Amino acid sequence: MIFCFVLVFSIVFFFVFFFFRLFACTFFSRATLASGSRRLRPFVGDSASYTDSSDDETSPRDKQQKNSKGNGDFCIKNIKQADFGRREIEIAEQEMPALMALRKRAQGEKPLAGAKVVGCTHITAQTAVLMETLTALGAQCRWAACNIYSTQNEVAAALAEGGFSVFAWKGESEDDFWWCIDRCVNLEGWQPNMILDDGGDLTHWIYKKYPNMFKKIKGIVEESVTGVHRLYQLSKAGKLCVPAMNVNDSVTKQKFDNLYCCRESILDGLKRTTDVMFGGKQVVVCGYGEVGKGCCAALKAMGSIVYVTEIDPICALQACMDGFRLVKLNEVIRQVDIVITCTGNKNVVVREYLDRMKNGCIVCPGCHSKTALVVTASLRTPELTWERVRSQVDHVIWPDGKRIVLLAEGRLLNLSCSTVPTFVLSITATTQALALIELYNAPEGRYKQDVYLLPKKMDEYVASLHLPTFDAHLTELSDEQAKYLGLNKNGPFKPNYYR
Repeated sequence: MIFCFVLVFSIVFFFVFFFFRLFACTFFSRATLASGSRRLRPFVGDSASYTDSSDDETSPRDKQQKNSKGNGDFCIKNIKQADFGRREIEIAEQEMPALMALRKRAQGEKPLAGAKVVGCTHITAQTAVLMETLTALGAQCRWAACNIYSTQNEVAAALAEGGFSVFAWKGESEDDFWWCIDRCVNLEGWQPNMILDDGGDLTHWIYKKYPNMFKKIKGIVEESVTGVHRLYQLSKAGKLCVPAMNVNDSVTKQKFDNLYCCRESILDGLKRTTDVMFGGKQVVVCGYGEVGKGCCAALKAMGSIVYVTEIDPICALQACMDGFRLVKLNEVIRQVDIVITCTGNKNVVVREYLDRMKNGCIVCPGCHSKTALVVTASLRTPELTWERVRSQVDHVIWPDGKRIVLLAEGRLLNLSCSTVPTFVLSITATTQALALIELYNAPEGRYKQDVYLLPKKMDEYVASLHLPTFDAHLTELSDEQAKYLGLNKNGPFKPNYYR
């Protein structure tokens, strides 16, 4: 009897407990969903998403867009992405301490007051911080992109919303590229007096289309090895009309941006585009300058077998002493899995080498110059088929079925296919800003129509502005030590020829 009573009681208790749990779960789930939907509703209702998947394929050149203030002097993908771009710029500001320091120090003075800067660089969150810093220093800015794939559309939108005249979007055609530069330069009632270039295309366009503008331009600041090479060619031919500052060969650019930036971004770009495993892969890096050194160090650390090609015996010896095998490209082209160009030269990877590559070989540039890869001329032929895999990734297929993986159509990998470390770009951007200030404020006669390096005092100043980030404390020379070395206690500590 007692057993039957206990059994009945247990069954009743089980059913009561089960239905109570079911009711409680249902009630609280609905409450949570309701409150969650209330929290999420403002985000879901945003007029544009980060990826802007709802945007149509209409060319920005065919759109009439205005920012919230009614200004339409820009051409970008979608002005509605401005809020997302502003958030990215705010993140970048945290990693660009030197530019933020320049803004604070410029509150009482405007060293670029009256400067009208026309720029052609990668339009990223880091560039936005530079542009807004130049404006804080007193300059007016108009900007175009130096690469058809590197523009961050949301950042361009944020700049346009902020009143900047920006002409750029990701995925421009070649015609779009030159059209944007022309719109940037050719504005009635506005003429630039300073040029900030990356690759030399802007300078080239003004020389070609608007040579009279150089009568009012005070100077050119050039960042890349390709652009600097073109400036030296102009200077040698006696065609350089204004002073130019070679930022690429400044110590702060060579030893930081070129080395540390590429050391991190090369892996990022390759991973994002191909999901490749680096361990055991055979990689050939063409060029062992600072860019090549960074790429080789990263790949070696991941377990890749790295070969190096070089023309310079000094860089070649460095590669050998760093543990890399120095080869000619034709010696390893059949066996390598990845080919990376890190040189400003042209015709480094020609069609002959592309024909001999193994199936699935990945080909990409690690530096600015797309001319290192002979793509347009040699791969756009009837017998080869191009197959888009994903954004910035193409299969180029030979008649026998062999295919290579071409990244960014032979253009700069890290900014086309991934991102770059903001802190390192802070160093380069600060150097660019100081170069603009130096050329703009230089008394007449200080600089002639030639190419110059930034004074070492400014290089050291750029470095010093970044040291507080690491809570770093510099040792100071005593008077006796400074006298012994023949230096000023406050620098510069390196001669102008030091690189």
